[in-house]
Amino acid sequence: MVVTLDDTKRMAIAQKLADIRAFQNLAIKNEQLLISECPDQDIRGRLQNMLEDDQKNLGILETVIVQYGIQSEPHPSTQQIIEQYDRLMSSEEMTFYRKLVQHELIKHGQAMGGILVHKAAQKVGADIEVAIAPLNTVNFENRAHQEQLKGVLELAGVRELTGQDADQGLWARVQDAIAAFSGVAGSVITQNSDKQDMNIQTLIRLDHNKVNTIFTEIGATKDPQKLQEYFGQLYKDLLAHAQAEEEIVYSRIRPFYGEENTKELYDEQAEWRPMLEEIKAIDPASSPDEFRSKIKDLMAHVGDHIRQEESTMFAAIDNNCSSEQKEQMASEFKQAKVKVQAEMAAK
Repeated sequence: MVVTLDDTKRMAIAQKLADIRAFQNLAIKNEQLLISECPDQDIRGRLQNMLEDDQKNLGILETVIVQYGIQSEPHPSTQQIIEQYDRLMSSEEMTFYRKLVQHELIKHGQAMGGILVHKAAQKVGADIEVAIAPLNTVNFENRAHQEQLKGVLELAGVRELTGQDADQGLWARVQDAIAAFSGVAGSVITQNSDKQDMNIQTLIRLDHNKVNTIFTEIGATKDPQKLQEYFGQLYKDLLAHAQAEEEIVYSRIRPFYGEENTKELYDEQAEWRPMLEEIKAIDPASSPDEFRSKIKDLMAHVGDHIRQEESTMFAAIDNNCSSEQKEQMASEFKQAKVKVQAEMAAK
């Protein structure tokens, strides 16, 4: 049975996410350069705020890619474009205003790239929509940065051409637009507004939501090829999640969650592995009833496990770990999942 998704649409989305991450690193590098060269204190302050947003959003992008579960390299042309931008931004012939123009183009591309991934996910699979949900935060902030850069470009451009400050008409309208935009998007943005990383409960819950969504997709289709694809993603997601939890989370919580409770979590996930291998060996085209029966059993086991983690385990973590410890655990959990995903892809 196929357990590795060979789906060109999903791979294309993975590559687009890799492109967005590469350009996010470029945006951070550019903002650091612009801040060092900026002659205006007000503009420098706004660029500093954008830099802090973008550093945080890089962490969110890393989370999205790990949750998506398919690692990819950027498109070959992406590196060529980034090298061209690097040459332009480092050129002594480029004025500060012209460099700002190039930076605004990057922000435009990031905003459109994020929207493209969001729209593509709606067409390809509900599990992808769940996995990339945190990307909405990045999309909203990139749009807000675009609006701010319009005003910054006006101020810097008029000053460069005339040596005088621009009238504040456009800048005031931009500020009004930002205020209105923030009112609409603020609830999304502020979910992660002051942290570069999410806490461990948030990451685990994202995994749970994605797995539950895949179970729903399996239940909603009779297409054998789709069943293979959905199970292929479920297989990889559950194994990566289980191994990362066992390496990072369970060993950390044992002292305060208790030996018996922690052993129960290990044992439950150990039960999944032979169940996954059994389902892997079934062809849903020739044995659809057996396939669905085994999936139903797996779903019941996973559901019980999820309920325990999201109730008693999450509460124990809250009661015994600081915010910094929960964020550190999240960072290590992501790294462990990336390692497992890379090992699976290499097989």
